[in-house]
Amino acid sequence: MPRRFAVPRPSYWGAILAFLFTGSSSATAQQSLLGFSPSGSVEERAIEQRFDASLRADNLKEWMRRLSLHPHHVGSRYDHDNAEFIAAQFRSWGFDTHVERFDVLFPTPKVRLLEMTAPSHFRARINEPRLAADSTSGDRRDMLPPYNAYSCDGDVSGELVYVNYGVPDDYKALEARGVDVKGKVVIARYGGSWRGIKPKVAAEHGAVGCLIYSDPRDDGYFQGQTYPDGPYRSRLGAQRGSVVDMPVYPGDPLTPGIGATKDAKRLALKDVHTLTKIPTLPISYSDALPLLAALTGPVAPEPWRGALPVTYRLGPGPGTVHLKLAFNWNMSPVFDVISRLTGSAYPDEWVLRGNHHDAWVFGAADPISGTVALMEEARAVGELARAGSRPKRTMIYAVWDGEEPGLIGSTEWVETHADELDRNAVIYVNSDSNGRGYLSAGGSHTLQRLVDGVAHDVRDPEKGVSIAERARANRLINGSAEVKKETKASGEFPLTALGSGSDYSAFLQHLGIPALDVSFGGESPGGSYHSIYDSFDWYTRFGDPDFRYGLALAQTTGRLMLRAANADVLPWRFTPLADTVDKYAKEITKLRDTMSEETGDQSLYLKDRLYELTYNPAEVHAPPKGEVEVPALDFGPLTKAAAHLKASAKTADAALVTLEKLGYALPAERLRAIDDQIMRTERAMLRAEGLPRRPWYRHQIYAPGYYTGYGVKTLPGVREAIEERLWAEASAEIPLVAATIDAVATQIDRVAELAK
Repeated sequence: MPRRFAVPRPSYWGAILAFLFTGSSSATAQQSLLGFSPSGSVEERAIEQRFDASLRADNLKEWMRRLSLHPHHVGSRYDHDNAEFIAAQFRSWGFDTHVERFDVLFPTPKVRLLEMTAPSHFRARINEPRLAADSTSGDRRDMLPPYNAYSCDGDVSGELVYVNYGVPDDYKALEARGVDVKGKVVIARYGGSWRGIKPKVAAEHGAVGCLIYSDPRDDGYFQGQTYPDGPYRSRLGAQRGSVVDMPVYPGDPLTPGIGATKDAKRLALKDVHTLTKIPTLPISYSDALPLLAALTGPVAPEPWRGALPVTYRLGPGPGTVHLKLAFNWNMSPVFDVISRLTGSAYPDEWVLRGNHHDAWVFGAADPISGTVALMEEARAVGELARAGSRPKRTMIYAVWDGEEPGLIGSTEWVETHADELDRNAVIYVNSDSNGRGYLSAGGSHTLQRLVDGVAHDVRDPEKGVSIAERARANRLINGSAEVKKETKASGEFPLTALGSGSDYSAFLQHLGIPALDVSFGGESPGGSYHSIYDSFDWYTRFGDPDFRYGLALAQTTGRLMLRAANADVLPWRFTPLADTVDKYAKEITKLRDTMSEETGDQSLYLKDRLYELTYNPAEVHAPPKGEVEVPALDFGPLTKAAAHLKASAKTADAALVTLEKLGYALPAERLRAIDDQIMRTERAMLRAEGLPRRPWYRHQIYAPGYYTGYGVKTLPGVREAIEERLWAEASAEIPLVAATIDAVATQIDRVAELAK
């Protein structure tokens, strides 16, 4: 599930890089690596040099060719073949490897019909043609056509309404223009949010069907030459994808909170909360054009207008469409490849790494570009172990299945092994798609300094500067005014907060295991995303043709893994976390003041739509009619807790620095005890009750937004209550979140006491 990046203008590079060389800090100038004694640092750097020297780009290319040769969606023959092939490679590299199976709900389409019935007739193609320049494309019986997984069945007709990106603010704009979608079919363009939000919000507003298309302004010829002449989405390319309501819970829809093992107790399909309420279908911009051309009504606001050769109007109608969808609601197997290299000193401390292997069709970019980098990283780690450099902590490499439908393979594995992961897991390092460009990393802010050190040590394969310096240049050129200001003020590589969209969610947000998500991108376009043209031919022309950034990913995540596995004490620092939480708390205190007053009817509507998915629905009380005063909120507990966390973090980091200067001269049992308390820090950020209306998400600092999907909400219990004007809930959540932050501070105090 790749992300898109802006591409810097080449004319700026000289000035920016000159600034960087004189103004940035460098981890390579430090005598010791974070968490290592001086002698341990020397040994670790030597290990990393041997690791780099053993990496081979040809391996990535040949594995991609093999893994992307046939469609390999969940339940397909080649999906299982790929899992067994990957497992065989890991065994040959010295890993103890097995393939773990789960059985999950995975619908596939059996009826797909979209036609315009008025004012003229048009039947949508909703298929992608074979291209002579793309050797694996074509209409194949083993290939899934364009569809949205976990759309409900449906046979609906209605006037069409254009809703821009189909996010909540777009419906406010429609309402202001007198456009009602009740009983209508909406058409939304991809972008602006995760795709699953679009049918979710459309249904809440009374729509009976949802179409999602790729507008060429965002994803097509407006960006550049289209495939096969260039990398961008062609007029008949369509973006498949899941629309399961992952902000409620990811994984198998039938087994929330438990692993989808053979004997698991499963929900009946009628009781599943995460399926769409209306039929939903993705289409190409070629299929969208006649539909949009048939709309009258108000002209769409200027920001809503795409690049198709029509006047963008809102409707409703007179274009009327008939949408008929039916699915095979089958159970399918998913196959996770789990490989273990037992640690020499601390075998019960697990350093985990993952990427997924399933795809919607051929999946060369998404996910194979990241999978082959993980495989080469693991091969080199295995080679080090055979040569005598076995890691101190156990390293576990996982190649997940079922990520595309909804993070299924990773979630089911985490839920199945939750108790042992809680005891043993130190860190989870994730990647997904990869391409040419700039380092991107998000994750737990206790890992900020670890990532910064690695980012300053790895060199960019095109520019020769560190990947931290190149990413810094990109932020200074393309970042917002705030990002530019923050970048100039700090020499550290910044971590973003994680929402959702890849396999870290279950580790971080359900179990409280510190997690990172790492990739390169920004100079490899995303025009093949989730189409049949995400192929070996596309990737080796436009993605990362020589696989240099695949090797850069292996170097980056390999160092993260090796340093976490080999450090004398886990290389975490707490001040970046405390500073970040303090920033979030200040944002929250300002948020209430930005909220405008709304009528009681609107507040009731907002409350109703959130309570719809409550597992044990509570009575909803209507606020008084008329204007609702925005109440005062007592943020004192939150402010006090953030200050407590900052003080504790400062003390603990000082103790860890002193311990490092002393060369970690403590008994092994004491160092192990420090590790254990460091591991518990992220666990302290959980609440057993989880977030309101979605108890699966237990992390109180980071969560995917209820109406953003992939996009993160920080301090989500308080932030989303304020955004939705649930004032009583906001008042209740503030002390609960403050208590969680206090618990984190107390846990950090334990680290400080042991490190003294």
